[in-house]
Amino acid sequence: MLRIVALRQRPLASVHARQAHSVTKAGTSTDIAVKSSTNAGNTTVALAKPGGHGRRVQPKWNPNSMRTGLIARKRGMMALWDDLGVRFPVTVLQLENCQVTANIKSVRRDQSEYHAVQLAASDKPRKNTTLAMAGHFRQAGVAPKRIVREFEVSPDAHIPVGTTLNAIHFVPGQFVDVVANSIGKGFQGVMKRWNFKGLRASHGVSKAHRSAGSTGAHQDPGRIWPGKKMAGRQGNKRITTQNLSVIRIDTQLDLIFVKGHVPGVDDAQVLIKDAKKKMICLGKAAYEKGLSDKILPRGLTDLPFPAGTDKMAKLYPSIIETLSQRITSPFIPRE
Repeated sequence: MLRIVALRQRPLASVHARQAHSVTKAGTSTDIAVKSSTNAGNTTVALAKPGGHGRRVQPKWNPNSMRTGLIARKRGMMALWDDLGVRFPVTVLQLENCQVTANIKSVRRDQSEYHAVQLAASDKPRKNTTLAMAGHFRQAGVAPKRIVREFEVSPDAHIPVGTTLNAIHFVPGQFVDVVANSIGKGFQGVMKRWNFKGLRASHGVSKAHRSAGSTGAHQDPGRIWPGKKMAGRQGNKRITTQNLSVIRIDTQLDLIFVKGHVPGVDDAQVLIKDAKKKMICLGKAAYEKGLSDKILPRGLTDLPFPAGTDKMAKLYPSIIETLSQRITSPFIPRE
């Protein structure tokens, strides 16, 4: 939490910088336009990375592309205010030296190809690493890591081994899905676990006010059906929170601010991916219908592809933030 407090006291280099990615790639060059909204007015800053000739042309993002996700740590929650003065909660996620350790390609039984990118994050001491994993990390040219995860990608989204990914991989204004283990609450009764009403609190009930009541049936079937809601262990399950909006990114501290809550305890490892419903499925449907303006959320024209790296982050301001999606101010009375 000390890191979050320090961030709130830090002056913003570019306030309300709205990133409308306009990415054009030729060779290894990347041209990206960032729209900045400041007190003096709207300005457009075009930052370009010089590239050489004769190099392999990098693939460009399209609606059929599937990018890799990221491994981050949940640092906690805080509050932000948009440009209209509306307060909303955000969860702070931080990348810890997230690097590519392998590119995977295999053939399934139905002869279709499976492509994936293996990522590892959070450095740990060499003495605490097994010999097998130490050799794997040494072959990839990265330091030993605490967590290794695999993300399915499209064939054109492979990333060179050893590449360090940055928070700029996700664009402010887009939607993401966050996967993590929920907080474990131990063995709980049916009222807390399943929101049961419970038995009567007065007449006719003797010291069984919070019990589940009758759970069985008649002689037929003579058993409890599988999946019956009963008392048991609650929490500590893999949960996916979908369609969270990315509000702000910090490329220097590798911070990602998402609107809303994320499963898991503070400092837990979480997986962040492009939202399956609001990004991938809607983008493909709009692309098939020829609606080019609805392939990405409003204000976005492109995504970093195949991934947002630390080298790409040097082309941008340290803090990039999306503008409010509200059209009118909630503090102004309607006529």
